Amino acid sequence: MASFRRAESKSNLERFKQHPVSPHDLRWIASDYRLVIRDVESLKVVQLYSCLDKISYVEWAPDSEYILCGLYKRAMVQAWSVSQQEWTCKIDEGLAGISHARWSPDSRHIITTSEFQLRLTVWSLVNTACVHVLWPKHGSKGVSFTKDGKFAAFATRKDCKDYVNLLACHSWEIISTFPVDTIELLDLEWSPNDSAIAVWDCPLEYKVLIYSPDGRCLFKFQAYESGLGVKTVAWSPCGQFLGVGSYDQVGRVLNHLTWKSVAEFAHPSVVRHPVTAVVFKEIEEPAELDMSSLSIDEDAVQKSSQNGTDNSSATGSTRVRYAVAEFPIPLPFQKAPVDKPNPKQGVGLMSWSADSRYLLTRNDNSPTVLWIWDISRLELAALLIQKDVIRAAAWDPIYPRVALCTGSSHLYMWTPAGACCVKVPLPQFSVLDMKWNFDGTSLLLKDKESFCCTFVPMLPDFETNESPQDSEGEI
Repeated sequence: MASFRRAESKSNLERFKQHPVSPHDLRWIASDYRLVIRDVESLKVVQLYSCLDKISYVEWAPDSEYILCGLYKRAMVQAWSVSQQEWTCKIDEGLAGISHARWSPDSRHIITTSEFQLRLTVWSLVNTACVHVLWPKHGSKGVSFTKDGKFAAFATRKDCKDYVNLLACHSWEIISTFPVDTIELLDLEWSPNDSAIAVWDCPLEYKVLIYSPDGRCLFKFQAYESGLGVKTVAWSPCGQFLGVGSYDQVGRVLNHLTWKSVAEFAHPSVVRHPVTAVVFKEIEEPAELDMSSLSIDEDAVQKSSQNGTDNSSATGSTRVRYAVAEFPIPLPFQKAPVDKPNPKQGVGLMSWSADSRYLLTRNDNSPTVLWIWDISRLELAALLIQKDVIRAAAWDPIYPRVALCTGSSHLYMWTPAGACCVKVPLPQFSVLDMKWNFDGTSLLLKDKESFCCTFVPMLPDFETNESPQDSEGEI
């Protein structure tokens, strides 16, 4: 059984989507000019900071010692120390402006991108030195660090050509630069084992490129031509697989040995046999009340009948639960309009479990359906059909457990042992977004004007061949 704690904050809580969760036991809340640091378990205020302008962005340092606030309207970044209240830092870019700010892996450097991507600057908190990288490709994307934090890859563009710059993080010097075969580089990411860099092109050109750190192109993956291409890319935590979600509503998995596709996961509008997956469908039904322990006041009944009140038609309540559906199963499907930009179609959400065994996907043509694939068997493991659009879905950082929300008053979870619907016991609370804590012991749930922390139990060791069962719960 889990527990909830709630805190009010009439603020722009959408900023919580970025990096709201400290690796330790603190949370931040940004409200206009104020930054409030709270303890996770008690939600007591630990620190209160006042910034020089309205806060646009907040991010914890990886070691949780510092926290930065991006004041983009004023082209400024302020940083604070949680343990040393007197320590402060202010970065002012002046006329260059700031479109994005982030921490480096060592938590001692702040990286800012100027407006119009004129330059990228690395600011040192140790000796106040700064290093400039000209012509960054993007403001908030196009930057990736190795797992050990020793090297960084920056995407730049010069003379209508995309490049990848490798920097040594101890000195922030460019050690190599190589061009990439893209029309408009969309993003890049180091593999978890730091052996390769994945680069993918804009949606108008289906192209995923795998480069070695010395600039050699190891593989070029192109599933098809003459159509919208890559929509999302995700490395598995083990580094052996690369997931590629496309606008053609297919998720593909590449292996790290040949870089060729080992599986293609389609998202049809009707799921038929033979499929070994269990389908959990969210249903709403009248709640069954146990009347055996209730006593009836005959005088009250007689009085209400004289007043014309019918007690037998008392307002009923409902409950939400998962029911196991049978095949074939038609799925809610919407066709994207062809006359509008950025069509809502294709695999827009893709994420790996911590053990790299499971992969979840959401086809934006069926935004109420979550697909969970078993990579060890290369088949569908489970299908979750929700009543409303899935707003967010995230894996537990430790266990193979998925939490998802749909903007309702319920939180939904799936494990290989089954699925459940959990009622949030807070009035007028709709779960619009969520984030896991670093150890999987708690979840931060977001409403429009408030948030709450839910503490979930650690999962015991279980066999993955247990028969899934639908369940429900209330916390």
